[in-house]
Amino acid sequence: MESNQPHFKLILGSSSIARRQILTDMGYQFTLMSADIDEKSIRKEKPEELVLALAEAKAEAIMQRIPNGDNVEEDKSTLLITCDQVVVYEDAVREKPSSVEEAREYIRGYYKGHTATVSSVAVTNLKTGVRKGGVDRVEIYFNEIPEETIEKLIEEGMVLKVAGALLIEHPLILPCVKEVVGTTDSVMGLPKELTEKLIKEVLAST
Repeated sequence: MESNQPHFKLILGSSSIARRQILTDMGYQFTLMSADIDEKSIRKEKPEELVLALAEAKAEAIMQRIPNGDNVEEDKSTLLITCDQVVVYEDAVREKPSSVEEAREYIRGYYKGHTATVSSVAVTNLKTGVRKGGVDRVEIYFNEIPEETIEKLIEEGMVLKVAGALLIEHPLILPCVKEVVGTTDSVMGLPKELTEKLIKEVLAST
């Protein structure tokens, strides 16, 4: 994995600490950029279509901010990774909570119904213009989350910054997770297997 790295540069188009950590764990070195887009202006009927459209919109926004000379080297491609994620609860799409009360309501209800994360990854080769995208879905089942835990999570504040106020890797939430059908890295916002596959695909497409 690391032996491939000298052949291309990598930009992670995300401000997510979790995604940064996952990409680092995968053995990659990268620079960071974030996209400032109006996510609410992009609407799709299916969650899979929505997250892919948002990842592509983030890529376009970042590409407009990169000077042309910065992304082309003689024998080296620059790859831009952009991502998005929503939580689906009982077929309803949940993005980042708009208030403390909404976050509290989200977390309180998770044990009552079916929850899934839908995560997208788009990898754009800035040298060739080739872009490949994909989606990964993880099913999550919860035990009841105590009110005391919910209040601690709200006070800490991280749940207000993530889709569906969902942080299954959080030490307070982990004991309440009954079953995860899929990978934790996908729930955290960057599915490793999908990301590796897309990187290989855009490098192979000339």
